Amino acid sequence: MKKNIAIIMGGYSSEYNISIKSGNVVYKYLDKEKFNAYRIIISKEKWVYLDNDENETIVNRHDFSIKFQNRILRFDCVFNAIHGSPGEDGLMQAYFALLEIPQTSCGHYQAALTFNKRDLLSTLKPYGIKAANSYYLNLGDTIDHPAIVEKVGLPCFVKANKAGSSFGISKVYEKKDLQAAIDKAFLEDDEIIIESFLSGIEVSVGVITFKGKTMVLPLTEIVTDNDFFDYEAKYEGKSKEITPARLTKTQEDNVRHQAKKAYDVLKMTGFSRSEFIFIGNEPCMLEMNTTPGLTEESILPQQAGKAGISLPELFENAINEALK
Repeated sequence: MKKNIAIIMGGYSSEYNISIKSGNVVYKYLDKEKFNAYRIIISKEKWVYLDNDENETIVNRHDFSIKFQNRILRFDCVFNAIHGSPGEDGLMQAYFALLEIPQTSCGHYQAALTFNKRDLLSTLKPYGIKAANSYYLNLGDTIDHPAIVEKVGLPCFVKANKAGSSFGISKVYEKKDLQAAIDKAFLEDDEIIIESFLSGIEVSVGVITFKGKTMVLPLTEIVTDNDFFDYEAKYEGKSKEITPARLTKTQEDNVRHQAKKAYDVLKMTGFSRSEFIFIGNEPCMLEMNTTPGLTEESILPQQAGKAGISLPELFENAINEALK
């Protein structure tokens, strides 16, 4: 019997539209011979099932069911395509864990931890995974500009601690511009991470569970015309993504080892995409995304393609792993 799959998309963050794109790609490529796929739009205003004629049906949040063709439809598995909150920060994962509905992303603890850049990097540090020097600020803290510059140097990056798609990020060259960057980051989040600028090759590393094993996908090198890999570079064609990345054998071995180690140490499941910058041969981790973009142009699907995994195969595997 075909399994009923809910593809959740949308969410509560600035990444809503990107998530809708990802979810629609999953819907398009999921094998309809094997699965009954349903698009579920999650927004602050409502949770609804969207049919092919764009008609909406309210989702019952008590048991995540919908009334469909005069019967109650329940789901065997949820395919999570929500970037940002509540799909990437652990809220949906915990909700489905309580309802005992399998879902394709990592567990709620892993999602909450990886969504918090500061906590993620602190957790991985004892395992030998390096990161840039950083300075933390919470909304309401006294802001000591000289202390920040002394700790991280200039130029530096000011980032929202819990936001994706490069929202709320600035590269700061002079101390006088620091406050404006801090104010911008606080618009996205009440916590900030300020990091030293690392000058080196940037790579994106997809790690997934494929047929029961941790698999590191071909690496992608990020080369941007912009000052850094910002929103424009990611989504408006202002960057080149080169897969496989142009690395030495030592660099490639080191970053593959670190990405796999991070995935395994955290007991990750599902998709992940981690960003690293090389200082010489040593990769420094920037962050880990646990619901990375899944459009045809997105990095993880490109990497899977290079590994010989088609989109229908990639998505079917994620569901099979969740149903185990």
